[in-house]
Amino acid sequence: MNTTNVTINTHSSIRIAGSKVLYFDPFQIATGSHDADFVFITHSHYDHLDPASISKVSKAGTVFLAPASTEQEVRKTTGDAELILMEPGDTREIAGISVTAVPAYNRLKPFHPKRNSWNGYVVTMDGICYYVAGDTDAVNELSSVKCDVALVPIGGTYTMNAKDAAKLVNEIRPKVAIPTHYGSVVGKMEDADTFRRYVDKEIVVETRL
Repeated sequence: MNTTNVTINTHSSIRIAGSKVLYFDPFQIATGSHDADFVFITHSHYDHLDPASISKVSKAGTVFLAPASTEQEVRKTTGDAELILMEPGDTREIAGISVTAVPAYNRLKPFHPKRNSWNGYVVTMDGICYYVAGDTDAVNELSSVKCDVALVPIGGTYTMNAKDAAKLVNEIRPKVAIPTHYGSVVGKMEDADTFRRYVDKEIVVETRL
């Protein structure tokens, strides 16, 4: 499967280009592109809701999607732009893409509590299904995710670590797995090697960082 349309700027800042241009948690964007058709926010931490980066990728008509619980914080950045609020389990069809919000939370760690109802997203565009996990542990609800391409955090501390991420990927069986959330704010570059080692060989692991 060709995934050259998937770019990770840094950390969990993801761009997927196709019939639409999708950004997920734009962060530390250096230069303005102003090409985002959709901007997805997984939660309100500074490294996922970065107003300066959002302003560099957004344009007139950009549609924003965010957890319902973050409405006030996100609206400070998006102004009057269209903002679609979603909770885990919600599904929307928007301008030719399908979006389902899925849970993203920590089991025991305090950083991303389940009660906040923060999101990962499963997005189908151009016949390919992408799962962008957000900041999460490998919680039970995620074992039912179906996708072609999985982008999952591996850095530990605030999210699942490389071994747990590999276990989740082996359960949901994407064609391609791309690790995120390591090598900058948290996690070592070597975490990608650990992830690759524990992912089943039938699943292609690609790195972008």
